[in-house]
Amino acid sequence: MEWHACLDEYEKLVIRMTTPRVVIDNAVCPTATLVKVDSARRDGILLDAVQVLTDLNLSIKKAYISSDGQWFMDVFHVTDLNGNKLTDESVISYIEQSLETSFPDRSHGFDGSTALELTGTDRVGLLSEVFAVLADLQCDVVDAKVWTHNGRIASLISVKDCNSGSPINDSQQIDRIKSRLRNILRGDNDIRSAKTSVSLAITHTERRLHQMMFADSDYGRKPVLQCREDSPVVTVQNWAEKGYSVVNVQCKDRAKLLFDVVCTLTDMQYVVFHATINTVEDKAYMEFYVRHTDGTPISCEAERQRVVQCLRAAVERRASDGVRLELCTSDRQGLLANVTRTFRENGLNVTRAEISTTNDIARNVFYVTDAIGNVADPKIIETVREKIGLGELKVKELPLIYHEREEAAVGVGGAVLSLGSLLRKNLYNLGLLIKSYS
Repeated sequence: MEWHACLDEYEKLVIRMTTPRVVIDNAVCPTATLVKVDSARRDGILLDAVQVLTDLNLSIKKAYISSDGQWFMDVFHVTDLNGNKLTDESVISYIEQSLETSFPDRSHGFDGSTALELTGTDRVGLLSEVFAVLADLQCDVVDAKVWTHNGRIASLISVKDCNSGSPINDSQQIDRIKSRLRNILRGDNDIRSAKTSVSLAITHTERRLHQMMFADSDYGRKPVLQCREDSPVVTVQNWAEKGYSVVNVQCKDRAKLLFDVVCTLTDMQYVVFHATINTVEDKAYMEFYVRHTDGTPISCEAERQRVVQCLRAAVERRASDGVRLELCTSDRQGLLANVTRTFRENGLNVTRAEISTTNDIARNVFYVTDAIGNVADPKIIETVREKIGLGELKVKELPLIYHEREEAAVGVGGAVLSLGSLLRKNLYNLGLLIKSYS
């Protein structure tokens, strides 16, 4: 480390203490790369570390976290999405440079675009109406992320002016966009007013979505769908002798799970002092020892229940049982409005979406269900693909419930499906997958 000539020894010591040290080790564990971080403890340091790894689409298989005595130490066992150890030197260097800074800048600006924040009541076809309004107002959607949970929707949409390709700065145009979108989000029966706002930059897209849904109290609403067997199990107990609250989360493992939980605890003003995270096959087990930012544990039953509800919501927002559809095609004005209108006209509801445009190529991901939240009929999916373009819209993932529904069909109402009938159904679904990848 190079020092400025004017620094004295005390200032150098402070810099050494407040600058995280990062060690990346590929030798200790045969199945994962170890990322070790230690530094003086400060607010949000755990979230910063998890966020860096998550933004690189790395999978965190295990983690050990400790920050007693004003010192933060943790070890993450990470792999890439294929389950392999990290070997790309550029990725390793990026992790080191990102974590080895005292106060990292985690802001994500929208490069030459205007950011719209939307929350409201979800319904079938809502996204179609939103994109139709934006197309009518000459707004080109560059990026967007959409989450739905418990009947509410939160979305961050980055737009440019269709004609100039510049961000939208005209205050009157911005007011028109906000007004029309707010009317759509309200719908006919929304007791709570919908919200629309404009931002030039946000802290972090997915963290902001969590904050928007938390502010909208999605966690306190009755679930639209009945709880499934793989719903997250969250428990909270106090360890009075040590002054901690112990939070346990057990659920199905998935990408970015640890980020979602740590993000929510941080935004709820809790500090994680110790934690262990482990994954076994497709299950995740997480235990956190937390206190309020003022150093006190959870104080009452109402607060405990709120923590349980909020963490369940944090896990569920990104999870989806819908069919994953991927659209890759040349970008053009009104593309999203046309695609989502086709979904709506065929009774498909978009539960989550990730939209991006790079070099005039649109790469969009949609998770869709039927109108009431059940798995979509494969025939309808195929009809939609034919209308949009079989080569452009592909089925990338079918939920496990497809197979569960087939098994449940056996014996319903005292009738037993023949082996031939079940075989025809399985062959049809297999054909749908083969065509989607062709």
